[in-house]
Amino acid sequence: MVSDAQCLFSPSSSPPACPGQPGSVCGGLGRCDGEGTRSGSGQCVCDPGYQGSLCQDCADGYFREARGNQSQLQGQQAVCTACFHSCKRCTGPEDYKCEECKAGWILHDKKCVDVDECGSELERCPSNTFCFNTDGSYECRGCDKACVGCMGGGPSRCKKCSKGYKMIGAKCLDIDECSLGGLSPCPGLNEECLNEEGGFRCICTDGFVRKEKICVENRPPSTPEKGLFEEITDDEVLVLQQMFFGVVICALATLAAKGDMVFTAIFIGGLAAMAGYWLSEKGDRLLEGFLKGR
Repeated sequence: MVSDAQCLFSPSSSPPACPGQPGSVCGGLGRCDGEGTRSGSGQCVCDPGYQGSLCQDCADGYFREARGNQSQLQGQQAVCTACFHSCKRCTGPEDYKCEECKAGWILHDKKCVDVDECGSELERCPSNTFCFNTDGSYECRGCDKACVGCMGGGPSRCKKCSKGYKMIGAKCLDIDECSLGGLSPCPGLNEECLNEEGGFRCICTDGFVRKEKICVENRPPSTPEKGLFEEITDDEVLVLQQMFFGVVICALATLAAKGDMVFTAIFIGGLAAMAGYWLSEKGDRLLEGFLKGR
């Protein structure tokens, strides 16, 4: 025979059943692990505030409270109600009815008072952090970046100052390396110093960029100049052909006239007209090409 707090297991039997009266599994204050299947343990999983094999006892942080008048309580069970948040055991919900305190608290005049771990040897904070007390516990928080070790938050609670900071009064304040006397920390040509929190940077002055660790003039990339005939179009080729044949015809006509001035004038006029037609939109490029030796 097994106790009423355990389930009966048998390969041929029905699925395990949790203890309790029919219709009131786990005293009506919990559920059965497995919910009637063979996969569970067959033990009670109690509702919040209850514990025990039949979920009839109050869990830590709860007390048994009778609700209603005595006549109404006949045949009814009392309920488990939450204690004050710092109490582990209590006789009522008020803070002065504690009997035992949770971890991080200490009982004083039936009240649970917070233990300040930061003022004792209970705290265990790593280096460059400080202890911050909380209700029932504590936190380790990081020191200010100006500090090497600290007793609290901010640059005024430093034990020592970090590199790039100096103790001025009661605070670790940033050192402006760019304004110190003597040689500039950025001696490179066309460089200037930029102060930052805890340090500085060497940057190039306006109009210069850094290339291979030196500051050089920031010039737009140069493009090769194009010659006079590099962008000639098909229409312009046709015009050039017409000019060529016109020049040839005028030359032949001049030779046939044996140097007659009238034909010579006509030849020169025709040549100038055709050249002006083609060069009307390219005069500037032609002049620039000749000046650059193209």
